Amino acid sequence: QVQLVESGGGLVQAGGSLRLSCAASGRTRQYIETMGWFRQAPGKERELAARIRWSGIGIYYDDSVKGRFTVSRDNAKNTVYLQMNSLKPEDTAVYYCNANVLGADYWGQGTQVTVSS
Repeated sequence: QVQLVESGGGLVQAGGSLRLSCAASGRTRQYIETMGWFRQAPGKERELAARIRWSGIGIYYDDSVKGRFTVSRDNAKNTVYLQMNSLKPEDTAVYYCNANVLGADYWGQGTQVTVSS
């Protein structure tokens, strides 16, 4: 089992920045393969925004966030971050932290990000 706790959401004006954090805990966290951030806007399906491999290299960004968002990790703290710059109103969504552990997906509780125009 892995528990994920997110923080860092909030309200920001267009063009602003926010940083999300997600800390993983639990006895199987050593088997994390990837961690990432999904987001779900009202009336839309949950979509992958960014993901990073927990060891080695390998980062994915959705085209909609490339050049604006940066995903990073701190293995010693079991934490993944999402730095979001140049935010747009269309980035408004609930952001969910995700961890893939031995083929199983775990989710955080979600954190609201609202970008005003």
